[in-house]
Amino acid sequence: MTIDANPTDVDNAWLDQTLTAEERVQSLVAQMSMHEKVAQLYGLWLAPPTEGGDVAPHMSDLSGNVDIESLVPHGVGQLTRHFGSAPVDPAEGAASLARLQQRIAAGNRFGIPAVAHEECLAGFTAWGATAYPVPLSWGATFNPELVEEMSSRIGAGMKSVGVHQGLAPVLDVVRDVRWGRVEETIGEDPLLVGTIATAYVRGLESSGIVATLKHFIGYSASRAGRNLAPVSMGPREFNDIMVPPFEMAVRDSGVRSVMHSYTDLDGVPTAADETLLTGLLREKWGFDGTVVADYFGVSFLKTLHQVAGTWGDAAAQALRAGLDVELPTMKAFGDPLIAEIEDGRLDEAYVDRALRRVLHQKLELGLLDPDWSPLPGGWSEEDLDDVESVRGRVDLDPAADRGIARRLAEQAVVLVSNDGTLPAVATRRIAVVGPNADDALNLLGCYSFPGHVGTSYPGTPLGIGIPTVLQAIRAEYPDADVEFTPGVSVDGTETGGIPEAVAAASRADLVIAVLGDRPGLFGRGTSGEGCDAESLELPGRQWELLDAVLESGTPVVTTLVAGRTYWLHDAPERAAAIVQSFFPGEEGAGALAGIISGRINPSGRLPVGIPAQIGGQPGTYLSPPLAGASQVSNIDPTARFAFGHGLGYTEFEWSEAWISRTEVDTHEAARVGIKVTNHGARHGADVVQLYLHDPVASVVRPVNRLIGYQRVELEAGESAQVEFEVHAELTAFSGKSYERIVEPGTIELRLGRSSADIVHSLECTLTGETRVVDHTRALQARSHVRAAAPAQS
Repeated sequence: MTIDANPTDVDNAWLDQTLTAEERVQSLVAQMSMHEKVAQLYGLWLAPPTEGGDVAPHMSDLSGNVDIESLVPHGVGQLTRHFGSAPVDPAEGAASLARLQQRIAAGNRFGIPAVAHEECLAGFTAWGATAYPVPLSWGATFNPELVEEMSSRIGAGMKSVGVHQGLAPVLDVVRDVRWGRVEETIGEDPLLVGTIATAYVRGLESSGIVATLKHFIGYSASRAGRNLAPVSMGPREFNDIMVPPFEMAVRDSGVRSVMHSYTDLDGVPTAADETLLTGLLREKWGFDGTVVADYFGVSFLKTLHQVAGTWGDAAAQALRAGLDVELPTMKAFGDPLIAEIEDGRLDEAYVDRALRRVLHQKLELGLLDPDWSPLPGGWSEEDLDDVESVRGRVDLDPAADRGIARRLAEQAVVLVSNDGTLPAVATRRIAVVGPNADDALNLLGCYSFPGHVGTSYPGTPLGIGIPTVLQAIRAEYPDADVEFTPGVSVDGTETGGIPEAVAAASRADLVIAVLGDRPGLFGRGTSGEGCDAESLELPGRQWELLDAVLESGTPVVTTLVAGRTYWLHDAPERAAAIVQSFFPGEEGAGALAGIISGRINPSGRLPVGIPAQIGGQPGTYLSPPLAGASQVSNIDPTARFAFGHGLGYTEFEWSEAWISRTEVDTHEAARVGIKVTNHGARHGADVVQLYLHDPVASVVRPVNRLIGYQRVELEAGESAQVEFEVHAELTAFSGKSYERIVEPGTIELRLGRSSADIVHSLECTLTGETRVVDHTRALQARSHVRAAAPAQS
């Protein structure tokens, strides 16, 4: 399709591809009316109402009635969730989106189409698309390369049906595991979050999809782990824990969009915070992409934060702060914004600033090119008119994508404890109990399509194959007698099924208790957005079930399928094994069964610790000495199993740790290495974790802080050298004046299997002057693996 931008009052210089991007954009800006400018700064949500109610809270009261006929002549900035609002065959959805884009382009003077955005947190949130493990599972893999491979496939699927932007990844650092959105995060460590998220962005952007960092910034530190609650943290915690993942992704990933957080920081909502959206993001870091609103975030300045008296005031505050696009649909950025300008309360220059950013991005996407076409590759105009001919043409869950989902799930499952019962190679009688054993949806996160939208359409097929854990166990043990009884529901109060579960356990040689969460949204689950936990007790009566089957005398493999970690009482001492997974996706059941049988050698590591008690939150490993056990408090927040912990079925020996220099100037770097040997009888993977300990600093510092990691796979008997380059800048922190500094003094570089299991500690002294550093500093200890060699001195 060729853009028909031929009105006599339009200068088509912007179509000239020999001009610079800035010249083309300026040609458009100069010709646009105020209504046309503002139209590029909002999205439209044209989704039909679902049978189960709105897709998101406030959808009805803040969306209003969208009269597309009156809006199209001015243009449309974005289209919201064309695929992610109701079940639709992917090819039919692609055809209808193409027709809609033709209508939008033909309806405005300049022929400008819209940017189509979708959710893609654990896969493209569309009917029939691969449901990958949730981001917390990505963190458990400690494998950025695999995550990048996954996101490139997600992006390819989105692009194939006409989508331009994906609203992922989440870079929030977990501060309180009671928060419902922990499953959407990558973990409790900024380096892990930053490296995995940066890899995700690279993969998505490599497919031509605009990635969106969220939620900028501080969202996960809400009080008491409540969703969309105020955040109380000092600037040092903010700068040293919440900022680095975004800093890394903006600098190193090529990301083109950022989404603000819902929260307020010390009373200032981020949607109206110029120091964040302009000062930090653009002026300091040099970000030149778009800043989009979290859904209804601009309206919330009036309704929830109450810092704006009118819709126009809310729009003006957001624009001044540096926000460019109101999502999911027009509310404040329509007539209220125009009235602010016409009445002289807002300078039109703020609209032009946002407009230039939006148009630059549309130009990058090819939407302003004269040969732009909304047709998917290989389609013709006739295909758009014959729905029957295209139905089933697009496969968003091909075998290759399922293969990546399987590999991710297999690498993400964490063997937490094991008394030798696992691997259970040959077992004749197996009792499978627990509410998550035979529920396919409970393997998926709250942003996967089947759970996010599909549950509102109970008569619609899932669209993808999702074996349950029970089915996978039966397939894994075809000759075993497998008996199943749920015992209890995920969060119900009934306990009448527990005696039957105990009886089944007593008849078995092995019990597999599959417990955990039910993903959901806004109170409809035990994990997910708006599904915060009052405590870290397993939901419902699941502990009573587990306690009872542990008393049966039969070895019990406690298998958790959850969105967060929970207090497990004394199960670590009584259970034969504990296997932790985080909503492992459509291939997750097979991964769990394979690890239990030994077909798969587990290699996952905990991205968040498992608590040792029901309370004591918030608490993460990234804490100063006063946050640990002490003689002046009866609460010991020490994790039962620490960040980074994980077991396998082979034995790795770490030896010959070395450091290249024991004195390093604050401008220089040292190399650290260790020899890793697989002394077991089978192939396996280990994760070498490098922590920094700063014994004496000018401000309080965490006891341990991850600065590098390397996953290494070795055959039986094989050895390798794992090496890290440690620049002095990795010791940087916010000093007393809040400048980020590198201080001279003695540090310890600790090589550990987890944050609590340090194998070797190497001392190094930083010499020279105290340095002030910025966002260009080293952010991680770069690592590589090479063939084993003699130790260096």
